[in-house]
Parts: sequence; structure tokens; C-alpha cells
Amino acid sequence: MIKQATSGVNDTDGLPVRQRIGAIVGISFALTMAVLDVNIVNVVLPTLSSDFGTSPSITTWIINGYQLAIVISLLSFASLGDIFGYRRIFLSGIGLFCITSLICALSDSFWTLLVARIFQGFSASAITSVNTAQLRSIYPRAQIGRGMGINAMVIAIAAAAGPSVASGILSIASWNWLFAINIPLGIIALILGAKYLPRKEKRSPGKFDRISALANAIVFGLLIFTLDGFAHHQRWEQLALQGVIIVVVGIYYIRRQLGEPSPLLPVDLMKSPIFSLSIITSIFSFTAQMLAMVSLPFFLQRTLGHSEVMTGLLLTPWPIATLISAPIAGFLVERHVNAGILGSIGMLIFAAGLFSLSTLTSASADSTIIWRLAVCGIGFGLFQTPNNSTIISSAPTNRSGGASGMLGMARLLGQTFGTTAVALLFSFVAQGKSTASCLLVGGAFAVAAAIISGLRMAGAKTQH
Repeated sequence: MIKQATSGVNDTDGLPVRQRIGAIVGISFALTMAVLDVNIVNVVLPTLSSDFGTSPSITTWIINGYQLAIVISLLSFASLGDIFGYRRIFLSGIGLFCITSLICALSDSFWTLLVARIFQGFSASAITSVNTAQLRSIYPRAQIGRGMGINAMVIAIAAAAGPSVASGILSIASWNWLFAINIPLGIIALILGAKYLPRKEKRSPGKFDRISALANAIVFGLLIFTLDGFAHHQRWEQLALQGVIIVVVGIYYIRRQLGEPSPLLPVDLMKSPIFSLSIITSIFSFTAQMLAMVSLPFFLQRTLGHSEVMTGLLLTPWPIATLISAPIAGFLVERHVNAGILGSIGMLIFAAGLFSLSTLTSASADSTIIWRLAVCGIGFGLFQTPNNSTIISSAPTNRSGGASGMLGMARLLGQTFGTTAVALLFSFVAQGKSTASCLLVGGAFAVAAAIISGLRMAGAKTQH
């Protein structure tokens, strides 16, 4: 009986409480590690450029290579999770992440670091592609909102806390420790995951579609590359050629997916209004988040004269507020509060925080910055939990990997759109007003997300 309780799971009962706690703690460690590394290196790019003697534009590929690897492989890993099991993909990703983090920490050349970062991105993709899919096996159906709340909280905090964590590490150690710190986190996640994650999972009978995986990599990889080129004023002829390739390959890719029973790109799930609206609101929310998180450090350092460490500390109220609000949202989801209403309220609060941040001036006190950032964190946490829960629960159980992959893809696309928008606004708006412009645009995206989230109420009634 004990063996069955600790190794098996069904679709409705979830895991026993002790095993459930161990599983979710392991997932949280792995998620923190993977999501944090998306932007933890931002602060140290000038140092890396100096140490390795590379130009700033080349050095940014330490970030771009990591994120590009995630984008082109996320849906492929989600599909592999549906076919071979989420546990296997997840643990493999953690193991590879530990190895590549060690190589990054010991790198003595730029190209060694870059290659290690690319493979670190692939391992992060394996982790994030299936993490939410596992929650259906870990939690009882009635408590899935609680799991989504914790999951959304971890992702939101890790995504927002990158500069704070980086500043703290760099204040006492060299840049190598930005990568070395992942190793103990990964080992803990690997041990807990191997011991507590469910072994019995519903799997898809389909085969992995290699051609679709290649088309997926070309479309999304070239999309990110083109957006980056557009933001940095790449020649229009090259941008136009890349756009044509995206359209041609994209049309072939989508048509191929329409004929697949378990497509890599879950176009069948996108036919559901609830699912598609939730994906769109997720993209918009992360676009707004990155418009704020990328632009605010420039204001804090250039206008207010704060150091890198102080900038990180001032941004900390955002993730702390999310830490509080995301579990509350999970509790409300369990009490059957409509996800559309919760999402709209969260995004409106988020928009209010962004609009209030846009009014800051060189005379603004730190306390006025702190409470505004806290408002943003509260709204973001209230939105993410019900939105993520809706995305996963609206998909069939054996398609949880595809839904989880789309959830991760929405986050990455939103972050990329937001970063691109910052680069564009900083190019066309005067330096003293550029951050305020980014915050106003971010607030507009948050308002749009609130409106779209409200549309899900009608969709929920239709489905019932």
C-alpha cells in the first residue's frame, strides 16, 4: 500500500500530502533556477564584455542565445513530455542544467560561455515546458488552483527578481557565481524530483514529429531574431527576407499541424475560446511586465543616480507583493471565483501601478517608488494564477504537455515583445521621457489584457 501511494497517481486524487509537498518544492527549485537565468546576467554584461574583450552587441548573445534556445525547443519538449512522460523530460532538463551551469561558471573564453549558455537554454526549456503539466498529477482536481498559485508565484518572482539577485551576488562575489549558484539548487531539485514526482502519467500514443519540430524552430527562432533586428535597425531588405521565410514556413507548419491528432503546436486547443483568450492575455501581461522591468533600471540609475545594488533592492517590492497575492488568487480559484473576473481585476491593478510609475520624476522619493512597484506585483500575482489555471484545466489531460508548452511560449513571446518595445521606444523617445513612455505603453497592454480576460466570462457560459 505504501509503495502504491508514493509512486502512483490518478487523474483525480493527486499525490499524498507529504509526497505532494516534496514534489512541488522540487519543481519550485527547478523553476526558480531556469526562469531566473533568463535575465540574471543582464547586470554583468559590461563586465563580461571587458573580461573577454568582446563588443557589447556580441556580448548580448550570452542572453539572446539562452532565450533563443528556449523559444525554438519549448513546444518540442512539451510534445516529448506528452509522449515519453513529463517526469523524464523534467529530470533530464535539471541534470543538464546543472552540468551546463558548471561549464558556464568555469568558462575561460567567451565562446565556451556562449555554447554552454545555449545548451543551458535547451535544458531550461525541458524544465519549463512540462512543469505545469505535472501539477495535474500532483494535486487533487479540487486543489489545482493552489498548485497553479504556487507555480505562478515562483515564475513571476523569479522573472522579476533577476536584477535583485544578480546585484546581491555581485556585491560579494564574481560573475562566475551567477552560474555556480545554480548547481546546489539543481541538485536539490533533482533529488526531490526523483523521489517525489509521480511516475504514472497519462501519455499520448502519438510519435514525435521531427519535421514539425524543425519548422517550429525556424518560425519562432527567426521571429525572435527578426524582432531583435527590427529593434536594432537592421537593414530592411534582410528583415523583409526573414519575414517572407517566417510566413512561408509558418503556413506550412500550421497546415501540417491541422492534420495531426496531437500537434506540436496545439492548434486544436487554440480552437477553444477560453484557451486562446487566456494565451493572448498571458502574452500581453508579460509584454507589460518586461516594458517595466527593462526600462525602470535606466530611470533608477541614470535619473535618480542609484547604484546597481540599490536598483536591485528598489525593484524587490514587486516580487514580494507577488509572493503574497499569487497564493491568495489560488485560494480564490479553488473557491470557484471566475478566472475572467480575477484576471481582469489583477490586470487593472497592474495597469494602475504602471501608470502611477510613469508619473515619477527626478525628485521622487524611494518610498513613492516602492509602493507603486508593490501595486504592480499585487496585480500581476492576482492575474497569473487564475490565467495559468484556466490554460491547463481547459486542455484534455493527455494534452497537458501541449498546454504547458503554450503557457511557457506565451511568457517568452511576451517578454520578447516587451524587450523589443523598450529598444524601439528608447530609440525614438527623448532620454528623459523614454522610461515613462515604456510604462505608459505597458499600462495600455495591461488594460487590453484586462478587457480580453473579461471576455472569458462569456466564453465560460457558452461552454457550459
